[in-house]
Amino acid sequence: MCFSAVANFVGSGVLGGVGVITLTKVKHRRELLFAGLPTLFAIHQFIEGFVWLGLDGVFSPKVTHDMGAAFMLYAQGLLPFLLPLSVFLFEPDGKGRKRMQPFLVVGVGTTLYILWALTAFPTDVYVRGNSIVYINPATNNTAVAVLYVIATCGSLFFSKIKSMVVFGAANLAILLTVMAFKRYAFTSLWCAYAAIASVIILYYFWQSKEARPFAYALPL
Repeated sequence: MCFSAVANFVGSGVLGGVGVITLTKVKHRRELLFAGLPTLFAIHQFIEGFVWLGLDGVFSPKVTHDMGAAFMLYAQGLLPFLLPLSVFLFEPDGKGRKRMQPFLVVGVGTTLYILWALTAFPTDVYVRGNSIVYINPATNNTAVAVLYVIATCGSLFFSKIKSMVVFGAANLAILLTVMAFKRYAFTSLWCAYAAIASVIILYYFWQSKEARPFAYALPL
């Protein structure tokens, strides 16, 4: 993925299939958001396919900008909130959800700041080294990156569910690898490989069907 429009569209189709299968394994409404992550990643990769087409000259600069903005909206603006929220909802008891609260607070704060930054400052979108680069001057700094990692990976590591910890470890490993070799294309590449790693979510829902739904302490 992330190397051409075709790669994004094909990857999106595969992930869409993974997402649909995962959603069929849901047994409680608290599981929906976490189970829906592969589908959201599929839609996200589909959007980037249009960004590629725009950068290749198929669409006007305005359409390209709008597609890039939509990609950034999810990648930077919404994911730091949606991921810890999905883990918070999915935790099997009140004690587990209490552990998730600090990560949810960090995610909300990070999301609000990034949404402001994406509307207050222009985002440059261009191709470098066969990858799309998304640069916003207000989000392209170490402090935001650290908060982003805490929100998107931290909650997974503190979950009581082993597969969530594995998913978090995979994402962190991918994140560190991308930062080491292609930091300039971090937003595009990490989102693509995180999408691939979401197959772990399908595996979890598939093999845990006998253990769910959990005896949730509180109704949704």
